Amino acid sequence: MKLSEADRGLLSVLRENARASTAEIARRLGMSRTTVHSRIERLERQGVIAGYTVRMGSAAERGHIRAHIMITVAPKQMPAVVDALHAMPELRALHSVSGPFDLVALAMAPGVEAMDALTDRIGALDGVERTTSSIVLSAKFER
Repeated sequence: MKLSEADRGLLSVLRENARASTAEIARRLGMSRTTVHSRIERLERQGVIAGYTVRMGSAAERGHIRAHIMITVAPKQMPAVVDALHAMPELRALHSVSGPFDLVALAMAPGVEAMDALTDRIGALDGVERTTSSIVLSAKFER
């Protein structure tokens, strides 16, 4: 689907703050509120906007650590491993990737011990051959 420059601008504003009022979005983009409202409805109807979510502030996640966990999966075990990983609430995202690993998970845990336990749980899953973790030191930006 081809998005217009105005649609891309609207999506950018919504990524920053999906709770922004139609009037605020319209002011930022130089559009009328009716146009903004119509565009949002159209983008939702077309499936471009699939939903809205909560992005936690740094104060709420203070003390938590994040890690990228790279996972190698045994052949034919991918569906079962993905289902088991999906059930782990500490995993914020799971991506299938090319290269030496099959999956990369973004995990969040309240401390090093909890992250260690999570990594052990992932490594113990049937079909998981190997994991490698990298702790996130800081986020330079997120969208």
